[in-house]
Amino acid sequence: MTFYEVVSRIPCGRVATYGQVARIAGFPQHARQVGYALAALPESRADIPWQRVINSRGEVSPRARSGMHHFQQDLLESEGVTFVGGRVDLRRFLWQGDDPGAGGG
Repeated sequence: MTFYEVVSRIPCGRVATYGQVARIAGFPQHARQVGYALAALPESRADIPWQRVINSRGEVSPRARSGMHHFQQDLLESEGVTFVGGRVDLRRFLWQGDDPGAGGG
């Protein structure tokens, strides 16, 4: 399964971590590559809900492009995901589907 296929399965109102996506895709040591893949997502793949992938601390990771992390947070909030102190409560919003080693990371 590709990183994009995994991310496509994350339901609205839920989030996954970079590490979780990597594990489900079969590349448990490649969380950073998930970030690279999402950063390189072509505009033609607007169907991939990239905004639902956050870091293991429950935070939106800073982006090279100014303002993108605010945009990501706005998108998540529009889906019902709440932030307190800049973090998502992973116990409440973490997607559990398809992850044999469910948890952050």
